[in-house]
Amino acid sequence: MQTINKKNIPETITLKIEKLSNLGLGIAKLDGYVIFVENACPGDIVKVRVGKKNKNFANAKIIEVIEPSPHRVEPFCPMQKVCGACQLQFIDYNYQLELKKQIVEDAMHSIYGKEVEVRDVIPSPQNREYRHKIQYPVAETKESKRILAGYFKTGSHEIVNIKYCPIQPSYCDEIIDYIRVIAKKFSVSGYDEKKHAGDLKHVVIRASNYNNRALVILVINSVKMLEKIKKLAEAVYDKFANVSGVGINFNPKKTNLIMGENTEIIAGEAFIEEKLCDKIFKVGANTFFQVNPASANNIFEYVKNYISENFENPLVLDAYAGITAFGICLSDIAAKVVSVEEVKASVDLASKIIKENGIKNVELHNMDAGKFFEKELNTKGRSFDVTVLDPPRKGCSEESLDYALKLTKGKIIYVSCNPATLARDLKYLTEHGAKVEFIQPFDMFPHTYHVEDVAVISV
Repeated sequence: MQTINKKNIPETITLKIEKLSNLGLGIAKLDGYVIFVENACPGDIVKVRVGKKNKNFANAKIIEVIEPSPHRVEPFCPMQKVCGACQLQFIDYNYQLELKKQIVEDAMHSIYGKEVEVRDVIPSPQNREYRHKIQYPVAETKESKRILAGYFKTGSHEIVNIKYCPIQPSYCDEIIDYIRVIAKKFSVSGYDEKKHAGDLKHVVIRASNYNNRALVILVINSVKMLEKIKKLAEAVYDKFANVSGVGINFNPKKTNLIMGENTEIIAGEAFIEEKLCDKIFKVGANTFFQVNPASANNIFEYVKNYISENFENPLVLDAYAGITAFGICLSDIAAKVVSVEEVKASVDLASKIIKENGIKNVELHNMDAGKFFEKELNTKGRSFDVTVLDPPRKGCSEESLDYALKLTKGKIIYVSCNPATLARDLKYLTEHGAKVEFIQPFDMFPHTYHVEDVAVISV
């Protein structure tokens, strides 16, 4: 029998999609050789054109859906196939949740390597108009110099000019469309990425799910204020009653980072307000805050309820705390919360939020988590009932995990947006004496392959 390899795979072939990869691609196999298929749903029978071939796998695009999966639906956004933001919108929502559970289970099986209970995914309270942080790159057409703003096409830096996005509040579409139109009046040009030229690089909007107010940030290719950009900012503020403030962010670097370090508020307020666990939070231009506040509230309430049911007046450590969102939400059920965050601006904002909410039992530390852990062990010698780890996508360092084990006498609550690094870190923790009780996934990003997880670990 002929062995399938990249040399003898035909250019077009009919396949049945077996499952979904952790990056949202359909997986089909041809005598064991893996083929990843874009915009494919498990259960589809599809005719595909095979593209790049590697030793162990190939990539392919659908030419025709011969027999659709029973879970395939018509996307509610006409731009779904060209916009890279909603990879799974052609799959019915309940089945998306099942697939996300499988993604977590697959990561645990392949990386963690042990049996662990993965619970059903808790859905997002909203699966339309849920996204409350919008970051649109800006460019312009070559001939007419018309401003374009939207998301990049999948696998490219070509902007899809999006007039209507159903996963974000509709008033955000109106704000961005106004900017497209009015920019020309003030001779504001769109950014040319190849030439590193032009004025306006991005439009960023922080929108509140709590009171529908918005903070608009214009990211410019300059180190100094441009009068025409200032006039554009003022025009946006004057036009929309629900825009609480408009600022200009300076980012002249040729970089993938959307925003620079400095933001100047031109009109109105520097923050919007958001509500989680009955606490009011301030969210600024550079504040890290979950883009789906309703789903984030589910996570915070879940963690809060779990701790209150299993501990009485616990001492809680909130590591990688950001603006101390977890610590603030847990303050009601804790004897004390000790929060550690290395970004000073986040700690300063946390201090302000704590004061405005009348909270008295949160202790803030502005330092690297690993260094704080070491200092805590060597000086105060406190032992925490619960440690909440909410690291960035890259996960925790082994050093930080070691310290968390030494500092915790009850439970570690590990909140992760990356099943792969979560599985890696859970493996390390169990190899050093901890036990994973269960993993509770949440859908933070409907219609994408992303999934948020809360892992409960006994130490």
